[in-house]
Amino acid sequence: MTTNIRRVVVTGMGVISPIGNDVETCWNNMTAGNHGIGPITHFDTTNYKAKLAAEVKDFDPKAYMEKSETLRSDLYAQYAMGAAVQAVEESGVIGTLAPDRIAVYFGSGIGGLNTVSNEVEKLGKRGPGRVSPFCVPMMIPNMAAGQIAIRYNCQGAAMPSVTACASGSNAIGEALRAIRHGYADAVITGGAEASIVPVGIAGFINMQALSVAEDPDAASLPFDARRGGFVIGEGAAALVLEEYEHAKARGAKIYGEVCGYGSTCDAYHITAPRPDADGGARAMKQALEEAGYTGNESVYVNAHGTGTPLNDVGETLAIKLALGEEPAKKALVSSTKSMTGHMLGAAGAIEAIACLKALETGIIPPTINLLEPDPKCDLNYVPNQAVQAHVDIAVSNSLGFGGHNASLAFKRI
Repeated sequence: MTTNIRRVVVTGMGVISPIGNDVETCWNNMTAGNHGIGPITHFDTTNYKAKLAAEVKDFDPKAYMEKSETLRSDLYAQYAMGAAVQAVEESGVIGTLAPDRIAVYFGSGIGGLNTVSNEVEKLGKRGPGRVSPFCVPMMIPNMAAGQIAIRYNCQGAAMPSVTACASGSNAIGEALRAIRHGYADAVITGGAEASIVPVGIAGFINMQALSVAEDPDAASLPFDARRGGFVIGEGAAALVLEEYEHAKARGAKIYGEVCGYGSTCDAYHITAPRPDADGGARAMKQALEEAGYTGNESVYVNAHGTGTPLNDVGETLAIKLALGEEPAKKALVSSTKSMTGHMLGAAGAIEAIACLKALETGIIPPTINLLEPDPKCDLNYVPNQAVQAHVDIAVSNSLGFGGHNASLAFKRI
């Protein structure tokens, strides 16, 4: 371990999402304002109030894993592997470092809920003898990190981040710190989720968190006065974080620098955010301070922006507290969950990629279907159409059940 603070950059990215199963397709749909929301196909929703989700389409795990591996891994881990393979292959980092200098920090809010659902059904109908011997390794939320580490012989730390909707962002932030402080030279990081199953949907419905809208174009409505809950999504996103000097020396493509991270807890309520938005604001302030924010920089915020009544008002306040009232008015803010749905533990990771692509391309993705702005949400949420803008700092916010707040800041290198 070294005490020197080292710079950390992103050298590979991968996506499995409701709007595309690679970074380019996902980004093109995101900037075009195309959403991936439609009727749930994973199970019969006849008796369910919420009937829409943002499902992954046309995903073949055998493109990334041996068939035998797919039979003993949950869908969330398959999504994770798909995204990780894309990111690692693009990065080219494997083989350039000793195995014990590469770590895996991969988040999931829930883990193998498909496995839990299926195996509990087997237990009830057919008895304990028919429960899979792979039930436990398939269901536990650390297994995506473990399988990625096994695949690439990463012998550094292999850890999950399990902080609900902040899981992906916390994984990236902790990976940043691991490299900064010398515990690793590269980290495969991100988040994955696959919770569009009967018990998951029923649970979210009964806590009144999900939108029950029937029109896919009027369901995920961040910052809109009509919003009535989030639309659940699924998928994974992965990033390869690498120490800057190592990446530069080997000629790696660099997407941008991870230059700030904040992590706080509301310590208030298991699901509701603090009314004063202090926890979210402090996480943003920590990330911005590390990024060298002075108040004069142009900023893009990829908001948590779930489309729940409490989140959107609270996050608007948090942004004002963190940036300052006037800079917040000038900032560009958007919720890409209006297109991807809420990918839960994968949300922070795919939104980090959106920030990096916004910096790279100068295109700010929109908040689509924002037709009736809530007066309490009074920032520039880039309504309906992407805009061209050169911003200095891009910030991604993630605010999870349990009061978990995570914020990441990115710059061009």
